[in-house]
Amino acid sequence: MHEDVPDYCTVEAAMEVVGGKWKMAIVNHLFDGTLRFGELRRAMPTITQRMLTRQLRELEADGLVRRTVYAEVPPKVEYDLTELGASLRPMAGLLESWGERYRREITTARLENSSSHARIP
Repeated sequence: MHEDVPDYCTVEAAMEVVGGKWKMAIVNHLFDGTLRFGELRRAMPTITQRMLTRQLRELEADGLVRRTVYAEVPPKVEYDLTELGASLRPMAGLLESWGERYRREITTARLENSSSHARIP
């Protein structure tokens, strides 16, 4: 982060690093510990291999994920969170709570909306 970036840009800076559909989901899986690429793929079946690779590279470049390659045949590669990545845990918890609330409220609103339309002759 540049020192000349105004304070009001800090949320934008954070969203640049963890925004998007997949990054926080990846980080959330890594809170439980070190995982191999295949384990992450199985934990997130709707992400493509290409997208997972890209997101992991970006998270590594941003200092949130550490990639460890073992000199084996075939190569063994593991991913875990850096201290900075692990510091996202409280925010991830808040996002999870908010997501649960959002789902409940949206589901309730949709049910109420569909039942009110059902009564119209």
